[in-house]
Amino acid sequence: MDAKEFKDGLAALRGMRDEIKKAERALNKLYGKRDRQIKTVAAYDEAKADRIAPAAGLSVKDIVDLAPHLASQPTAAEAQQPTGAPADTAVESGAVPPPMTPVDLQPADTTTPPSTPAADEQGPVESSPSQPPTAEGAAPTAAAHAPESPGAPAPRELPTIPDGEAGDRWFTVASNLLSQRPDFTQRPRPAVFLDATTGDLVHGDRRSRLDLGRASADEILTAVYAHVRDTTERIYITAGDPWHRDADRYPYLKDAVRAWLDAPMPGGWKVESQRGHDRLAGHFVPDRHGGTPVGRWERGHQHVEIRSVSEWFDPEGADVATIRHAFTLMWQNLKKDWPDLVLMGSPSQTGRDLWTRTIPTKAGARWTDGYPVMSDEIRQLLHATSGQGRTELITPPRVPEQLPQLYEFDRTLAYGKHTWASGVGAPRRVTAQSFASWSEKEQANALFAPSHWQVRITIPDDWNHVGILPSPVEGDRAWIYPHEAGRTFTTWAGGAEVNLALRNPITPWKIEILDGLLWESGTPLKEWSEKLKKAWSGLSAAATHAGTDELRQAYKLASRGVRSILLYGIGGFAQRPTTTTGQVPIGRESQIPNGATITSMTDDTVIWERTKMSRNPNAHPEWASGVWSAARAALLSTRAKNPDGQSVHVGALHLPPHSVVAFRTDAIYTTVMPNWPYNGEPGDYLLKGTMPHPVAAPTTESEFYTLQSLGRTLLQEEPPDRL
Repeated sequence: MDAKEFKDGLAALRGMRDEIKKAERALNKLYGKRDRQIKTVAAYDEAKADRIAPAAGLSVKDIVDLAPHLASQPTAAEAQQPTGAPADTAVESGAVPPPMTPVDLQPADTTTPPSTPAADEQGPVESSPSQPPTAEGAAPTAAAHAPESPGAPAPRELPTIPDGEAGDRWFTVASNLLSQRPDFTQRPRPAVFLDATTGDLVHGDRRSRLDLGRASADEILTAVYAHVRDTTERIYITAGDPWHRDADRYPYLKDAVRAWLDAPMPGGWKVESQRGHDRLAGHFVPDRHGGTPVGRWERGHQHVEIRSVSEWFDPEGADVATIRHAFTLMWQNLKKDWPDLVLMGSPSQTGRDLWTRTIPTKAGARWTDGYPVMSDEIRQLLHATSGQGRTELITPPRVPEQLPQLYEFDRTLAYGKHTWASGVGAPRRVTAQSFASWSEKEQANALFAPSHWQVRITIPDDWNHVGILPSPVEGDRAWIYPHEAGRTFTTWAGGAEVNLALRNPITPWKIEILDGLLWESGTPLKEWSEKLKKAWSGLSAAATHAGTDELRQAYKLASRGVRSILLYGIGGFAQRPTTTTGQVPIGRESQIPNGATITSMTDDTVIWERTKMSRNPNAHPEWASGVWSAARAALLSTRAKNPDGQSVHVGALHLPPHSVVAFRTDAIYTTVMPNWPYNGEPGDYLLKGTMPHPVAAPTTESEFYTLQSLGRTLLQEEPPDRL
C-alpha cells in the first residue's frame, strides 16, 4: 500500500465512522420512540406486561421497568381465571407516600449559613413564594420546564420511605449484627506471580520460565506446581489475561471467562467449597466489561486461586519481578501500622480486614462493642439512591463543536479527603414536617451533618452552567445531572451535595426537603484512612527518589496498590444486595416468595426474582454513600491551599460556563487551564492530560477516550511550562 492508498483508506474509514454515528443516533431515537410507545399503551386499563413484551421484542422485566405499575397487575393468563376475592387495593410498604408540604430552603450568600424558612411556635419565617401548583395541586415536574428530547433516557423512579409507622420501623439497626474487631489473625496465603504471555514465574527470589501450552486453568496449575511448593495458595497473573483467550468464540466476554473457568481439569482439581474466615469459595465472574475474574479450586488438602494483579493496579507492562517487589514494598509499609497485616487476595478484602482492626477496644470508648449495621430497608434504600462517581460527557451545543484545547485535571486520592466524619448508629428520620418545624440553625446543622435527603429541586431560571444534583434515569447511565434553567425534578442526595446546591458560587438552587435520614456524626473511618494515606504518601515520595527505573516503578505500583485498598475498601462498605431467582408452575403464583417480582413467563412456568440484603457484619452503605456524595460535591467546588498557605476555590463551578467537556469520577476535562495549586495532597487537582491545540468536541465515549489517551501522551512528551 502506498501513501495515496493509505490516505484514501483513512477517508473511507471517516465516512464509515460518520455513517455509524448517524445510524447510532437514529437507533437511539427509535429506542426512545419505542419506550414512549410502551408507556402509552401501558396506560390502558387492561394492559398486561406479558402482552406488551412480545410486541415490543423485550422481556416482561423490561416492560415492568418502563411501566412499574404493571408489576402489580395480573398476567393475561391470570386475568382470564376467575377469582373469589376482590382486587387488593391496599398500598404496599414501598409505595410513594401521600404528598407532604415541602419546605423551600432559601440560602443566603456563601459567607453565611443557608437561610431556611421555618415555622416554629413563635411564628412563621418569611420565605419566597413557591412554584405555582399544577391543576392537580402538585408541584410542577421536570417536563413542565424541560420537555424530554427524543432519545433522552427515561426517568427512573426511586424508592421512598413509607409514611407513618410503616416507614418509622425502617429506622432501626439489624438485630445481633455488629462490625467488631476480629479476635483472630489472618493466615497468610503464599503467592507467586506469573506472566501468562511469556510464561515467566517469580516465586520468592527465584525465577522460572514455564511452558503453559494454551494457558488453560489446568495447564497453568500443572506448570506452576511443577516449580513451587504445594502450599502455594494464590497465583497472580501479571499479564496475558488467559481467561480471554477464546473471546472471539463467544457473543459476550463473560461467556468466554465462564468457559475458561469451567473447562475440564484433568489434573484432578475441582471448584473450591466454602472455607475460612473469608467465606469465599467458587469462581467469580464479573458482569461488567473490564472486570477481572477469580478462579478458586481445590485438590485434596490443596487450595488455590488464580486472579489478576490488575485488581490492585495497572501493571503498565512491568516485569513480573518488579510487580512482586511492589507487593513486598506495599506489605513492608503497611506493616508499620498493622503489625498483624496480611495482604489478602484483593484490595477490597484487604481494606475491609485492616479497617476491622481499627475498631476501638479501649474500655469506655464509644462503639467498643461494635458499629451497628442498618436495617435491611435502609441499606436497600441507600443502595438504590446513592450513585458513586460522576460520569458525564457534555456534547455540542453545550460546548463548542471545535474545542480550543482540552485539559484533564484529576483529584489525587479524592476519597481519602472525605473520610474524616461519617454517620454512626441508627439514623433518625426527618420528615418534611419535622424539618419545617426546626429553626434555621437546626436546619443548617442537619444539612451539614452526615445525612441523606429526598428533595425536590428547581434550577434557577438564569442557570447556565453544569448540573449539581443527580437525577435517576433508565439504562446504563443510571444518573444524569440536569442543568436546564427552570427545570424541576425529585431525587435523593447526600447532605454535601444539597449544601452545595444551596451555597454554590454562582446562584442558589431552590431545594424542598421531602424526607431524610440523619445520623450522629462519628469518625469510624478516620484512623483507617489516615494510616493508609500515610503509607501512600511515603511510597509516592520514595518513587520520586528511587535510584533505578525498576525500583521507581515498584514504588509507584506499590503506592497505587495502597490507593486501591482505600478506594475499594470504601466501596466494599456499600454491600450490594443479592439476587435469587426461581420458578413455579402457572397457577401456583401463591408459592412465589414475599418480596419477589415476576421477570418472565413461559406457557407453563413463571420465573421470579427476589433481591435482599445479606447479613454482612461490615455492611455500611451510609459510609460509602457519604464519601461519594462529598467527593461529587468537591468535584464542583472545594478549596485548595496555595504554596503561601492561602486557600483558593477550585472545581468545575469555578470554571467559565461551557468550558467543562466531561467528568470522570474525580476528573474534570475542560477547555481552560486554571491556575489551581497542586501540593500532592489528597483532594488536590493534578494535571494529567493536555491537548493544547484545537480539537473536535467528542460526541461518543470512543472519541472521548481517544482524546484522553492522546492528551496523557502529549503531557508526557511536552509538559507545560507551569510544571
